[in-house]
Amino acid sequence: MGSHRRIAPSSGSDRSAVVALGLLSAAATALGAVPAAATPYDDTRAEVDRLYREAEKATEAYNEADERCDGLRRQIATAQDGIARQQERVNTMRESLGSLAGAQYRSGGYDPSLALLFADDPEDYLEKASVLDRITVHQAGELKRLRGALRSLAQDRAEAAGRIGALEKSRRAVAAHKRTVERKLGEARRLLNSLPDGERAAWDRATRSARPDLLGPGGTAPPSARAAAALAAARSALGRPYVWGANGPAGFDCSGLTQWSYAQAGVALPRTSQAQRYAGRQVPLSEARPGDLVVYRSDAGHVGMYAGNGQVIHAPYPGAPVRYDPVGMMPVSSVTRV
Repeated sequence: MGSHRRIAPSSGSDRSAVVALGLLSAAATALGAVPAAATPYDDTRAEVDRLYREAEKATEAYNEADERCDGLRRQIATAQDGIARQQERVNTMRESLGSLAGAQYRSGGYDPSLALLFADDPEDYLEKASVLDRITVHQAGELKRLRGALRSLAQDRAEAAGRIGALEKSRRAVAAHKRTVERKLGEARRLLNSLPDGERAAWDRATRSARPDLLGPGGTAPPSARAAAALAAARSALGRPYVWGANGPAGFDCSGLTQWSYAQAGVALPRTSQAQRYAGRQVPLSEARPGDLVVYRSDAGHVGMYAGNGQVIHAPYPGAPVRYDPVGMMPVSSVTRV
């Protein structure tokens, strides 16, 4: 009898089980039944995305506080000009009143009854005294009114100065928050730089990937001459750096780019992305046309300019220049036609 080699049943069963388990696992993963475990790359991307959102929100808050401060400074300057003009009028009246007092002194400061007794023409004296009295009462009343106005303006100036102080304090707090976020971004960049080249490239591709089916057959031409001019300005800024709180021309944050671009077209936009959201007529995303403002996320924390062909021009985040990206790079909250 020939000898036969026996295969241990347990070994064959184990191999079969392993193969079957591998096939089932692969199929389940392909079908999405078994979610893949989070990787350090996934954690890094999530953390960087979160930090970018925080940084952008801090920047827009800073811009809003800065704009409010500028407005209050203009109000205070106007009030100070008014105070200076009224002070000049008060000084003129004081000089006039001083001349009258000097004339009275030079006349000897007689008691009115004695002056009337020794006057050569009592009727003429009475007429002049009556006129003098009316002038003095009128000027005194006007001086009183001006002093009241001066006090009111001084109070307004003090209140405005108080508001400026509060806003400066708020702006310092926002700036401090910004510095904190910048430190976190530095950490995230160092972490990104520690990733292998393939994972770093995958992260960059993911940040620029589009969501499908966002745009319909909307028009491809700008809706107005000013939109066309603003788009041309935005294109001229391609490649310039993202700079905190900047609105050009050397660098931009997101709302600074759109504000500057429309300023080149003679249109004054508000400073922040939240305010720019309401700077015109809102249209559906499917009808977006070049030059329209595309506002992102529910907090309207980011804004770009639609450039056509499913692309926007925007200032993305620190370290990334003004560039084209897909319009669906993040959730769109509204589209505004200026």
